[in-house]
Amino acid sequence: MHLAYPAVLSALLFCTGLYGVLARRNAILVLMSVELMLNAVNLNLVAFDVWLSKTAAETLHSGQALTLFTIAIAAAEIGIGLAIVLAVHRNRGTADIDKLRDTAERHGPDGDDDPDHEALTAARSDEAQKAEATA
Repeated sequence: MHLAYPAVLSALLFCTGLYGVLARRNAILVLMSVELMLNAVNLNLVAFDVWLSKTAAETLHSGQALTLFTIAIAAAEIGIGLAIVLAVHRNRGTADIDKLRDTAERHGPDGDDDPDHEALTAARSDEAQKAEATA
């Protein structure tokens, strides 16, 4: 098999993943697109390792070893990423990236807290006092 076939397939997979990262708004789809890009890189690493091992007398298969490390890192990344997305979805009710950009506390133009934020904080503290009183 020629080296061009896996290289073209890898380029197509990487471009598809890049499009998914840039165009998608759902955080889970963005994570899936990152995984697709990592798999394209893995395919390239294995293809070039096989191609280079045919020419070298001693083969170390370093491309395949690096691919195993990349797969392990990708598994950890997707686990942590999904945990973060699920926690954000539980708190905010959405996984839309555009709606999640404002994750910091809101402050007014003079540095004072937003009145809606103060009312929400007061309501939460009242609920906490009621919960302590009933416990």
